[in-house]
Amino acid sequence: MTPADLATTVRQVTVDVLRERDLDTTAVPEAVTVERPRNPEHGDYATNVALQVAKKVGMNPRELAQLLADVLANHPAIDTAEIAGPGFINLRLASDAQGQLVATILEAGEQFGHSELYDGQVINLEFVSANPTGPIHLGGTRWAAVGDSLGRVLEASGAKVTREYYFNDHGGQIDRFARSLVAAAKGEPTPEDGYGGGYIYDIAQVIVDKHPEALEGDAATVQETFRAEGVELMFAQIKRSLHEFGVDFDVYFHENSLFESGAVDKAVQTLKDNGNLYEAEGAWWLRSTDFGDDKDRVVIKSDGDAAYIAGDIAYVADKFDRGHTLAIYMLGADHHGYIARLRAAAQALGYDANAVEVLIGQMVNLVRDGEAVKMSKRAGTVITLEDLVEAIGVDGARYSLVRSSVDSSLDIDLDLWQKQSSDNPVYYVQYGHARLCSIDRRAAEAGVSVDGTDLSLLTHEKEGDLIRTLGEFPAVVKAAAELREPHRIARYAEELASAFHKFYDSCQILPKAGEEPQPIHGARLALAQATRQVLANALGMLGVSAPERM
Repeated sequence: MTPADLATTVRQVTVDVLRERDLDTTAVPEAVTVERPRNPEHGDYATNVALQVAKKVGMNPRELAQLLADVLANHPAIDTAEIAGPGFINLRLASDAQGQLVATILEAGEQFGHSELYDGQVINLEFVSANPTGPIHLGGTRWAAVGDSLGRVLEASGAKVTREYYFNDHGGQIDRFARSLVAAAKGEPTPEDGYGGGYIYDIAQVIVDKHPEALEGDAATVQETFRAEGVELMFAQIKRSLHEFGVDFDVYFHENSLFESGAVDKAVQTLKDNGNLYEAEGAWWLRSTDFGDDKDRVVIKSDGDAAYIAGDIAYVADKFDRGHTLAIYMLGADHHGYIARLRAAAQALGYDANAVEVLIGQMVNLVRDGEAVKMSKRAGTVITLEDLVEAIGVDGARYSLVRSSVDSSLDIDLDLWQKQSSDNPVYYVQYGHARLCSIDRRAAEAGVSVDGTDLSLLTHEKEGDLIRTLGEFPAVVKAAAELREPHRIARYAEELASAFHKFYDSCQILPKAGEEPQPIHGARLALAQATRQVLANALGMLGVSAPERM
């Protein structure tokens, strides 16, 4: 029995008790809370449903709690139900009901933790979207790890997810990039507003090698050659870096296509036609304050050029016109202002503003020996994805970035993440999985099997703790999906690894040398196999490998 199953049981019993007394059953919440108490002596689970409902139906909370406890105690899956305090109900599961969860996990396999929460939802998940003017920096790397993990969690929750990279190949930063390449090719200093770093010289040299005549002709022709070739080379490197990081996108969307296809003109005309674009001071303004923004936004500047938001407006329309029911934008710390303007743009075009979500990620810093790590020489101005991977590996990099809420800045201690010890969270979790795989191999050698095992034998305190931790996984995945917080999966994986190690230290899983296998060994092996499966499922949602040997 999972916590969700128990919550359903508690709710039904509460409804039945109220109905028998002709009391208002609508007072019972749709989702009844069932939690593990902080003190295990109080029971396996506790619920406050009596406190939530009693006053609404004119009863004393303890009186209602006692009525519920009397019925729950007779349920075949519940061993004891006792009231505590002002009306809490502490519950202990029957051993066979608790053990049944192990069988459920083994039967579900890779699907355990999956749900149909977002069945029918088609989600556009845009993340990274770094400008093709340099390598992926740490902020973009954080979004690569978190975005890919969130996509996995949403897919496990029934959604169809389009992972999308918005390729910003339109605007002034591309011109500065091209001028920087030209300067590097000519051996001139980097322009004042240009891009520095070794990668600029590397790309410039590749272009010259490919096109020996690249520096010939007028300035506009030369710049266009370096722009077209440079952007293509830079983006190819970005794609390659992300792929090696375990992140691939379904769609690489080019901003320039919005202008070339007429999508921007179409969106602008729609807004003019519906009255949400007005002319003032020679420019065209979006009435974004009508839709919750702090100010109206210039869409077409007085010189006739499109402002940056024009592309954003056309892009949000494009996302919904492709059949997406929800658009999630994952943006950097300097994009707070985008939340209101993107929602306003969607609403002004006639789409549901609530179908636009914007997640803001904070900065990442690398630390070694208590000191900030200096910037990459190759990148010139930033620490890159490659720098992080080189320092702590792909698994370490992904796990360290996903493990914390994106709402806060993150310091990654390289000394910690390089350790091969329990101090290192990813090592701790992966070691747990590898140890469980080793147990499985040794079980086969010892002749221990899970076939026909009696899971009601799992009555040890540490067995119960481990089973109840396993039972929390579906709820953790649900919360991670609903709150867009995949870090919950990582923290859960560490909690599960801890519960397993404590179980391993207290319970003899396999027979000692010379001993014959006993029924308890098969039951504990089944529990170990279920634990390995859930750890693998959790690591899979993080995009982190689950090694069989370490």
